[in-house]
Amino acid sequence: MSRKNSNTPKKSRYPGAKKTERYIQSSILMALKIRSSYGYELIKGISQFGFVEGQAPPGMIYRHLRDLEENGLVSSEWQTQGAGPAKRVYRLTPEGSEVLDFWIEYMKNQVEKLLNFIKIYQNNKMT
Repeated sequence: MSRKNSNTPKKSRYPGAKKTERYIQSSILMALKIRSSYGYELIKGISQFGFVEGQAPPGMIYRHLRDLEENGLVSSEWQTQGAGPAKRVYRLTPEGSEVLDFWIEYMKNQVEKLLNFIKIYQNNKMT
């Protein structure tokens, strides 16, 4: 007789659960393609793309921004004009734009596969 260890985390039954970070990179790149921005504004804004429910965790966004900058996909500079504290403003680089193009092609391919999967399901649905 087997018993499940009560200390083992339960896996979600819902598709896509715990996949929040999957499209964070593409969401940041898309937000920066729309306009240059600073971290807090990005945190608030990327939810419009639908990959993150609610507000994205700040630590996750800043970690991705550092990685994107280290890889030359975004650049940043401190903005000190205006009232309030200085803000690091991020911009999409040409390399980042190319990576976003690859993301878009990947997503289009995924959409085709998903629609095909749904079509097969609907054609084989038992009534």
